[in-house]
Amino acid sequence: MTQETFATDAHGTRHWPTEVRLKRAEGVLVISFDDGARATLPAEYLRVESPSAEVQGHSPDQKQTVPGKRAVAITALEPVGNYGVRLIFDDGHDTGIFSWKYLYELGLDYDERWARYLAELEAKGLNRDTAPHRHGPSCGSGGGGCG
Repeated sequence: MTQETFATDAHGTRHWPTEVRLKRAEGVLVISFDDGARATLPAEYLRVESPSAEVQGHSPDQKQTVPGKRAVAITALEPVGNYGVRLIFDDGHDTGIFSWKYLYELGLDYDERWARYLAELEAKGLNRDTAPHRHGPSCGSGGGGCG
């Protein structure tokens, strides 16, 4: 086995956090890793890139473009085992478990992912400020929990 194999867990974690800080006033999650990497991740970005099946689907072609989340806030962080955190958002979304590996990737790929998200919004006629009103059994009644 290589040293890298020993440095990972079942979730593929290679870089472990040394500090995780929710800065509510700024609306960001700041996370530092043991290799010196540091990411400042806006709540909106984390919400629209949530690892939940609701956002990611069950395959890459099912990924949802989630509009209307510019003002979303993270209200709480809950540790999940030793491999990540659950983020609780003020729009009721709380099903995504963000692994340390995924948070590291979100920091590393921020510019590319954010540009792709903005392009998808524009291509679909959506925006960051308002979500289209949807009706249907998957949305429930009110609460803004869709997407």
